[in-house]
Amino acid sequence: MELSEAEPVQAGTPGNPDAVTHLPGAAFMVALVPDEDPNLEPTVHMAGDDVHVVPYEIMRWFMEQVTDQVERCRTAFAQGEPEAAE
Repeated sequence: MELSEAEPVQAGTPGNPDAVTHLPGAAFMVALVPDEDPNLEPTVHMAGDDVHVVPYEIMRWFMEQVTDQVERCRTAFAQGEPEAAE
């Protein structure tokens, strides 16, 4: 799982309210969730040369997403379906 800053892009069509206005930039935080061994814990890696300020609520949200992914992987592993965790 990756956390990156949103980078603005030019909107597709002027009359489309659902047009994408931001895309993910380069990841500066990556959580590796092991899906082959439920005994392994996830690891978080910081990347890049720049300093990134991550608001507390964003960090909490990201870690909740990581926790959910760990739980899905462990449940799938316990059920003998590691491919379901992907």
